[in-house]
Amino acid sequence: MSSNPSTTATTTLVDRVQTFVSENKQAILIGTAAAAAIAVGGVAYYASTSSSSRRSSKTTDAEKGEKGEKKDKKKKKKKGGLGVNDAEGPILEERKTKAKVEDVTGEDDLSKYTPEVVSALPQEERTRIAGLFKAQGNDAYKTRDYAKAAKLYSRAIEISPKAEPVFYSNRAACYMNMDPAQYELVVQDCDEAIKLDPTYVKALNRRASAFESLERYAEALRDYTATTVLEKFTNQATPLAVERVLKLMSTKNAQEILKNRGPKLPPATFVQAYFAAFRAREGPRVPGAVVPEGEKAEVSEGASEGEKAEEGEAAGEAGSEGDRMLVEAFKALEENNYERAWESVNDALEKGVSWDVGWSEGLNLRGTFKFLVGDVEGAKADLNESIKLVPSFTQSLVKIASVYMEQCEVEKAFECFEEAIKHNPEDPDIYYRRGQVLFIMNKFDEAADIYTKSTELDNLFVFSHIQLAVAHYNVENLASTMAQFRRTMKSFPQRSEPLNYYGELLLDQQRFQDAIEKFDKAIEIEKTKTPQNVLPLVNKGLTLFQMDQNIGAAERCCNEALRIDPECEAAVATLAQLSLQQGQIDNAIKYFERSAELARTEQELAGALTYQYATNAQVEFAKNYPHLASQMNAMARSM
Repeated sequence: MSSNPSTTATTTLVDRVQTFVSENKQAILIGTAAAAAIAVGGVAYYASTSSSSRRSSKTTDAEKGEKGEKKDKKKKKKKGGLGVNDAEGPILEERKTKAKVEDVTGEDDLSKYTPEVVSALPQEERTRIAGLFKAQGNDAYKTRDYAKAAKLYSRAIEISPKAEPVFYSNRAACYMNMDPAQYELVVQDCDEAIKLDPTYVKALNRRASAFESLERYAEALRDYTATTVLEKFTNQATPLAVERVLKLMSTKNAQEILKNRGPKLPPATFVQAYFAAFRAREGPRVPGAVVPEGEKAEVSEGASEGEKAEEGEAAGEAGSEGDRMLVEAFKALEENNYERAWESVNDALEKGVSWDVGWSEGLNLRGTFKFLVGDVEGAKADLNESIKLVPSFTQSLVKIASVYMEQCEVEKAFECFEEAIKHNPEDPDIYYRRGQVLFIMNKFDEAADIYTKSTELDNLFVFSHIQLAVAHYNVENLASTMAQFRRTMKSFPQRSEPLNYYGELLLDQQRFQDAIEKFDKAIEIEKTKTPQNVLPLVNKGLTLFQMDQNIGAAERCCNEALRIDPECEAAVATLAQLSLQQGQIDNAIKYFERSAELARTEQELAGALTYQYATNAQVEFAKNYPHLASQMNAMARSM
């Protein structure tokens, strides 16, 4: 259920879309299809790694010492580095060579093997000597003499008549552990090892670690993804590495995108929902004049012709250009033209408003838009300035409380509510928004009491009634919840919101047919409105999918929602997941890219990018390992 039916509906629905996969674990597929036959579909395995805790890691022979002893895996290691006895270290993971360690009595025994001498030896002998150099490299690595070990592995590479991936991987481990680490050299050596053996997990993992340290996150994600699948999820560390890199990559890129993109308003339905969470108020009027065109003739009744002319002239001059732009902003707001309202209020404040109440109203409106585009600090500054100009302006106090909650400053949020109550203890908005804060804090009983107070002060505000029902539901008072929703639907027969959220409650109880009935009624009501709220359509699609896996019907609902509202992020997110379920990877990636375009905040954008990047990484794995891609479906079902 939504924690805020008027402002967080879309976010909650998107969260549900992205997590419905984990609620149907048997249907989760971890991979994508390969080459031309893209037939293996499913949700990005990133979403299925929660089951990794049920898997146990296995110690293979390659992870044991050359002499067979099992090494301690609990040694600490620096970021990107490998401990002497770490399971990732070269001594513990490497394939056997023909040379035995006991054949070597010291480095001096190998000093006679100059390049000239070696070049004259038969291939079998060169292979044996290369193994001896590798063995001494292992000894040097054990003593943490990484520079010496690297030189010995280099000699092994030079001498060996056949390129051996293990020599490159061992030398990469040396470069990884040097101080400072030589990450570029690690990448170069791992490149060579992987060219020789594309399924060399140790080399892939080392290269991924080096890429991560170099902040080349896309390449790190590619290698960690390959490692995870090649190991069949038996090593719990690699799925965690995928999670870590996805977060780093998505957060970094989200910040960069937002910086370059600049502020952007959310879809109109989202903005409308936010403003609907506050009771309607009239916009400011310029004192002494009626500014909008066509109303300048409104002068005092009974005045002489000269007085009328004088008064009309004064009315035309009373408002400044900034005043007129401010009135225009509120007029656009009433018409749901949010882009024009935002532009007009910015112009009004830039040109200057002639009276304090107007300034305060303008700052309140601009601060609201800043909050909606994710400029939290800018919103806070405008709202604080609005309060300074008119301390009794309770709406600014209530809105800045929401900003403080966005920054997890709970005490400051409640201080704002207390201050607002001092100025206007009968303002129902104060109690409604205070109830929202308590709800976010999971104090559902207290929230219910506050919502009740709000409805007592104004029984005509639908969201207080809805949220009261939601609060009851969260304390598992189902009887009160159902009764409250029934009363609300009866009291507000022309509002879709009670039907939509009651439908969500029914969906949560898996009462699918009852939920669809409520969503259908909500859809019919919304058809008469502009802009039309399409969330009931998306909810219906999700219900059809969860009821009987009817992907086609779910897609039709979401596509209809997008036809009506092309910026409905919930519909886009749902279609992305449905595309993955069918193995339509290219479509899924397009939807993820669209989700990123629609994202308003850094958190929303990072979430969209996470799914996009995870899917891209699996597509690349399928292309690089086509013979393994076809096995992913069976692998996923075995988890």
